[in-house]
Amino acid sequence: MLKRLLRRPSVQALLASLLGRYLAFALGTTRWTLHGEAHLAAVLAGGPAVDAFWHERLPLMPALWLRAQAQAPALRGHVLVSRHHDGRFIGSIMRRFSVGAVHGSTARNGQDRGGAAGLRALLGVLAAGEHVVITPDGPRGPRRMAAPGVAQLAALSGAPVLPCAAQISRRITLGTWDHMVLPLPFGRGVLVCAAPITVARDGWEAALPAIAAAMTEAAGEADRLCP
Repeated sequence: MLKRLLRRPSVQALLASLLGRYLAFALGTTRWTLHGEAHLAAVLAGGPAVDAFWHERLPLMPALWLRAQAQAPALRGHVLVSRHHDGRFIGSIMRRFSVGAVHGSTARNGQDRGGAAGLRALLGVLAAGEHVVITPDGPRGPRRMAAPGVAQLAALSGAPVLPCAAQISRRITLGTWDHMVLPLPFGRGVLVCAAPITVARDGWEAALPAIAAAMTEAAGEADRLCP
Protein backbone atom coordinates (compact mmCIF):
# COMPACT_ATOMS: atom_id res chain seq x y z
CA MET A 1 0.00 0.00 0.00
CA LEU A 2 2.82 2.38 0.89
CA LYS A 3 4.55 1.70 -2.45
CA ARG A 4 1.35 2.43 -4.33
CA LEU A 5 0.93 5.66 -2.38
CA LEU A 6 4.49 6.76 -3.10
CA ARG A 7 3.97 6.16 -6.82
CA ARG A 8 1.04 8.54 -7.06
CA PRO A 9 1.97 11.55 -9.20
CA SER A 10 0.74 14.01 -6.58
CA VAL A 11 2.81 12.38 -3.83
CA GLN A 12 5.88 12.17 -6.05
CA ALA A 13 5.53 15.83 -7.00
CA LEU A 14 5.40 16.81 -3.32
CA LEU A 15 8.41 14.65 -2.41
CA ALA A 16 10.40 15.95 -5.39
CA SER A 17 9.67 19.54 -4.35
CA LEU A 18 10.74 18.88 -0.76
CA LEU A 19 13.91 17.01 -1.74
CA GLY A 20 14.78 19.64 -4.34
CA ARG A 21 14.49 22.37 -1.72
CA TYR A 22 16.61 20.38 0.70
CA LEU A 23 19.34 19.78 -1.88
CA ALA A 24 19.36 23.47 -2.80
CA PHE A 25 19.81 24.31 0.89
CA ALA A 26 22.48 21.67 1.59
CA LEU A 27 24.50 22.43 -1.54
CA GLY A 28 24.06 26.18 -1.11
CA THR A 29 25.49 26.15 2.41
CA THR A 30 28.53 24.10 1.35
CA ARG A 31 31.90 25.76 0.68
CA TRP A 32 32.88 24.45 -2.76
CA THR A 33 36.28 24.22 -4.43
CA LEU A 34 36.63 23.43 -8.12
CA HIS A 35 39.53 21.31 -9.38
CA GLY A 36 40.03 21.20 -13.13
CA GLU A 37 38.65 24.67 -13.76
CA ALA A 38 40.52 24.89 -17.07
CA HIS A 39 38.78 21.72 -18.28
CA LEU A 40 35.37 23.14 -17.41
CA ALA A 41 36.19 26.48 -19.03
CA ALA A 42 37.32 24.75 -22.23
CA VAL A 43 34.05 22.84 -22.48
CA LEU A 44 31.93 25.91 -21.74
CA ALA A 45 33.74 27.84 -24.46
CA GLY A 46 33.51 25.05 -27.01
CA GLY A 47 29.79 24.48 -27.46
CA PRO A 48 27.80 21.33 -26.65
CA ALA A 49 29.22 18.64 -24.38
CA VAL A 50 28.33 15.44 -22.56
CA ASP A 51 28.79 15.89 -18.81
CA ALA A 52 29.26 12.39 -17.36
CA PHE A 53 29.55 11.14 -13.78
CA TRP A 54 28.62 8.05 -11.78
CA HIS A 55 25.05 7.73 -10.53
CA GLU A 56 26.13 7.73 -6.87
CA ARG A 57 27.13 11.41 -7.06
CA LEU A 58 23.89 12.63 -8.67
CA PRO A 59 22.65 14.55 -5.57
CA LEU A 60 25.91 16.54 -5.48
CA MET A 61 26.28 17.43 -9.13
CA PRO A 62 23.80 20.34 -9.27
CA ALA A 63 26.58 22.27 -7.51
CA LEU A 64 28.77 21.88 -10.61
CA TRP A 65 25.92 22.83 -12.91
CA LEU A 66 25.23 26.00 -10.91
CA ARG A 67 28.95 26.82 -11.05
CA ALA A 68 28.94 26.33 -14.82
CA GLN A 69 25.85 28.49 -15.26
CA ALA A 70 27.48 31.26 -13.24
CA GLN A 71 30.32 31.27 -15.78
CA ALA A 72 28.04 30.82 -18.81
CA PRO A 73 24.57 32.22 -18.02
CA ALA A 74 23.18 31.12 -21.39
CA LEU A 75 24.10 27.48 -20.69
CA ARG A 76 21.26 24.97 -21.12
CA GLY A 77 21.25 21.27 -20.42
CA HIS A 78 19.17 18.12 -20.19
CA VAL A 79 19.61 15.01 -18.08
CA LEU A 80 18.82 11.50 -19.29
CA VAL A 81 16.41 9.75 -16.90
CA SER A 82 14.59 6.44 -17.12
CA ARG A 83 10.94 6.10 -18.11
CA HIS A 84 10.33 4.46 -14.72
CA HIS A 85 8.66 6.52 -11.99
CA ASP A 86 12.08 6.91 -10.35
CA GLY A 87 13.29 8.67 -13.49
CA ARG A 88 10.35 11.04 -13.50
CA PHE A 89 11.07 11.79 -9.85
CA ILE A 90 14.71 12.64 -10.59
CA GLY A 91 13.68 14.75 -13.56
CA SER A 92 11.38 16.82 -11.36
CA ILE A 93 14.21 17.50 -8.92
CA MET A 94 16.70 18.45 -11.63
CA ARG A 95 14.29 20.97 -13.12
CA ARG A 96 14.69 22.94 -9.91
CA PHE A 97 18.31 23.48 -10.97
CA SER A 98 17.34 24.53 -14.52
CA VAL A 99 18.18 21.15 -16.04
CA GLY A 100 15.57 19.64 -18.36
CA ALA A 101 14.78 15.93 -18.59
CA VAL A 102 14.92 13.50 -21.50
CA HIS A 103 13.20 10.18 -20.81
CA GLY A 104 14.85 6.95 -21.92
CA SER A 105 17.69 4.69 -20.80
CA THR A 106 20.88 3.66 -22.50
CA ALA A 107 20.77 0.09 -23.77
CA ARG A 108 22.48 -2.63 -21.73
CA ASN A 109 22.81 -6.37 -22.30
CA GLY A 110 20.90 -6.14 -25.55
CA GLN A 111 17.79 -4.59 -24.00
CA ASP A 112 16.85 -1.22 -25.47
CA ARG A 113 14.61 0.11 -22.64
CA GLY A 114 13.83 3.23 -24.68
CA GLY A 115 17.50 3.76 -25.40
CA ALA A 116 17.13 4.47 -29.12
CA ALA A 117 14.51 7.16 -28.54
CA GLY A 118 16.52 8.63 -25.69
CA LEU A 119 19.67 8.69 -27.81
CA ARG A 120 17.89 10.49 -30.63
CA ALA A 121 16.48 13.05 -28.22
CA LEU A 122 19.90 13.69 -26.69
CA LEU A 123 21.46 14.10 -30.12
CA GLY A 124 18.87 16.79 -30.74
CA VAL A 125 19.85 18.52 -27.51
CA LEU A 126 23.51 18.53 -28.54
CA ALA A 127 22.67 19.68 -32.07
CA ALA A 128 20.96 22.68 -30.48
CA GLY A 129 24.26 23.59 -28.79
CA GLU A 130 23.23 22.49 -25.30
CA HIS A 131 24.80 20.15 -22.74
CA VAL A 132 23.70 16.62 -21.92
CA VAL A 133 24.05 15.35 -18.35
CA ILE A 134 24.33 11.57 -18.09
CA THR A 135 25.04 8.91 -15.47
CA PRO A 136 26.30 5.97 -17.55
CA ASP A 137 25.67 3.35 -14.84
CA GLY A 138 22.13 4.53 -14.12
CA PRO A 139 19.40 4.01 -13.38
CA ARG A 140 19.96 0.58 -11.84
CA GLY A 141 23.58 -0.42 -12.29
CA PRO A 142 25.70 -2.38 -12.04
CA ARG A 143 27.63 0.22 -10.08
CA ARG A 144 30.36 2.00 -12.04
CA MET A 145 29.80 -0.06 -15.18
CA ALA A 146 29.17 2.32 -18.07
CA ALA A 147 26.53 1.52 -20.66
CA PRO A 148 27.57 2.23 -24.27
CA GLY A 149 25.28 5.24 -24.66
CA VAL A 150 27.72 7.83 -23.32
CA ALA A 151 30.42 6.89 -25.85
CA GLN A 152 27.94 6.42 -28.69
CA LEU A 153 26.44 9.83 -28.02
CA ALA A 154 29.85 11.50 -28.16
CA ALA A 155 30.82 9.61 -31.31
CA LEU A 156 27.63 10.46 -33.20
CA SER A 157 27.48 14.10 -32.12
CA GLY A 158 31.16 15.04 -32.09
CA ALA A 159 30.63 16.63 -28.66
CA PRO A 160 33.34 15.95 -26.06
CA VAL A 161 32.70 14.03 -22.86
CA LEU A 162 33.51 15.90 -19.63
CA PRO A 163 34.15 13.28 -16.90
CA CYS A 164 33.37 14.83 -13.54
CA ALA A 165 32.64 14.09 -9.89
CA ALA A 166 32.01 15.69 -6.53
CA GLN A 167 32.37 14.88 -2.86
CA ILE A 168 31.28 16.60 0.33
CA SER A 169 32.65 16.45 3.87
CA ARG A 170 29.25 16.23 5.57
CA ARG A 171 27.34 13.41 3.98
CA ILE A 172 25.31 10.27 4.36
CA THR A 173 26.11 7.26 2.19
CA LEU A 174 22.88 5.42 1.46
CA GLY A 175 22.54 1.64 1.34
CA THR A 176 21.48 1.71 -2.30
CA TRP A 177 22.97 -0.30 -5.17
CA ASP A 178 25.24 2.64 -6.07
CA HIS A 179 26.11 3.79 -2.52
CA MET A 180 24.50 7.14 -3.29
CA VAL A 181 25.88 10.17 -1.43
CA LEU A 182 23.34 12.49 0.20
CA PRO A 183 24.73 15.91 1.20
CA LEU A 184 24.33 17.44 4.63
CA PRO A 185 24.46 21.24 5.02
CA PHE A 186 27.31 23.46 6.22
CA GLY A 187 30.16 21.29 4.98
CA ARG A 188 33.08 21.56 2.58
CA GLY A 189 32.82 20.21 -0.95
CA VAL A 190 35.01 19.60 -3.98
CA LEU A 191 34.08 19.50 -7.65
CA VAL A 192 36.42 17.69 -10.05
CA CYS A 193 36.45 18.06 -13.84
CA ALA A 194 38.79 15.79 -15.79
CA ALA A 195 40.16 16.48 -19.24
CA PRO A 196 37.48 16.33 -21.95
CA ILE A 197 37.47 13.19 -24.09
CA THR A 198 36.74 13.40 -27.82
CA VAL A 199 35.40 10.22 -29.42
CA ALA A 200 35.97 9.38 -33.09
CA ARG A 201 32.91 8.62 -35.19
CA ASP A 202 33.77 4.92 -35.33
CA GLY A 203 35.65 4.74 -32.04
CA TRP A 204 33.02 4.50 -29.32
CA GLU A 205 33.90 0.92 -28.30
CA ALA A 206 37.53 1.84 -27.68
CA ALA A 207 36.55 5.07 -25.92
CA LEU A 208 34.04 3.57 -23.47
CA PRO A 209 36.63 2.07 -21.05
CA ALA A 210 38.61 5.33 -21.11
CA ILE A 211 35.50 7.35 -20.26
CA ALA A 212 34.63 4.99 -17.39
CA ALA A 213 38.19 5.11 -16.08
CA ALA A 214 38.21 8.92 -16.20
CA MET A 215 34.96 9.12 -14.23
CA THR A 216 36.30 6.69 -11.64
CA GLU A 217 39.55 8.65 -11.40
CA ALA A 218 37.62 11.90 -10.93
CA ALA A 219 35.53 10.30 -8.18
CA GLY A 220 38.68 9.00 -6.51
CA GLU A 221 40.29 12.43 -6.61
CA ALA A 222 37.18 13.99 -5.10
CA ASP A 223 37.24 11.39 -2.32
CA ARG A 224 40.92 12.06 -1.67
CA LEU A 225 40.43 15.82 -1.53
CA CYS A 226 37.35 15.57 0.66
CA PRO A 227 37.60 12.41 2.80
